[in-house]
Amino acid sequence: MSETAMELVNVHKSIGRREIIKGLSFSIQKGEVFGFIGPNGAGKTTTIRMMVGLIGITSGDVKILGNSIKTNYKQAIREVGAIVENPELYPFMTGWQNLMHFARMTPGVTKERVNEVIKLVGMEKPIHEKVGRYSLGMRQRLGIAQALLHQPSILILDEPTNGLDPAGIREIRQYIRKIAIEENVAVIISSHLLSEIEQMCDRIGIIKHGELIALQTVHETPTDDKQKTKQRQVMIEATPIDKVIELLEKKHNLKSKQLEEFISFQCEKENIPQIIGTLAEQKEISVYQVTIPKETLEDKFFDLIGESEIG
Repeated sequence: MSETAMELVNVHKSIGRREIIKGLSFSIQKGEVFGFIGPNGAGKTTTIRMMVGLIGITSGDVKILGNSIKTNYKQAIREVGAIVENPELYPFMTGWQNLMHFARMTPGVTKERVNEVIKLVGMEKPIHEKVGRYSLGMRQRLGIAQALLHQPSILILDEPTNGLDPAGIREIRQYIRKIAIEENVAVIISSHLLSEIEQMCDRIGIIKHGELIALQTVHETPTDDKQKTKQRQVMIEATPIDKVIELLEKKHNLKSKQLEEFISFQCEKENIPQIIGTLAEQKEISVYQVTIPKETLEDKFFDLIGESEIG
């Protein structure tokens, strides 16, 4: 059974008479990658700051391995490593010198541990080069190594792939997954890149106007009857297109449209086999493929918050 790394218990934050965070309650387990997403101004940064004690909590609590951030701050924060925006590194020093500098400031961090984190983030080759020569992706990996030196239970990363090229994004994604598994760390990621969150995370929490509006596994499949029978988009590649469109309307009362070589329409899931059967029975119609596009995290996100909310 996985261990709870962090728990938010009915967390509220008010500034003056304005309530910014409205009763957040959820937990994050060791070894999972948790995505924390929402539109600008939703309260993500405020929540992260409360998680690490940078700003006070109006009411409620944040517990890290059972220790309250309010009443037992030193013990609780010992279990947290974090990078908010860009990692703070000395460009005139090598990667190794940077890590040793931070290791000397942290009790109990040995040279063996420094070598462990270097290997974990794949920095063995460039570690003795000056940080000023590093690419943005290499700096990010070194920053993550620095945040892991004291063996935290929780790693908080704010926009970890911001500004990286596709190769750098892929690298960071791979190392984040590796860290969660090999170090048994709960990794919390705040990001605007929904496609990256979808590939990186096990679960997501979506926040809107200071409230948690969804908490689910990334690849969760609908379980209730209402969701199971909802309309699906279907894409069919078949010829001749005009006859297919005519037949779908005549036999199944479906309004379809042409998208390049595909015919697109919506129908109930249980009706799809019958529709395909109707097309297959027609000798003059050739069906090449049938696709039901998977709902992406981006689709779910906009369904929940509304497209006009993102900015």
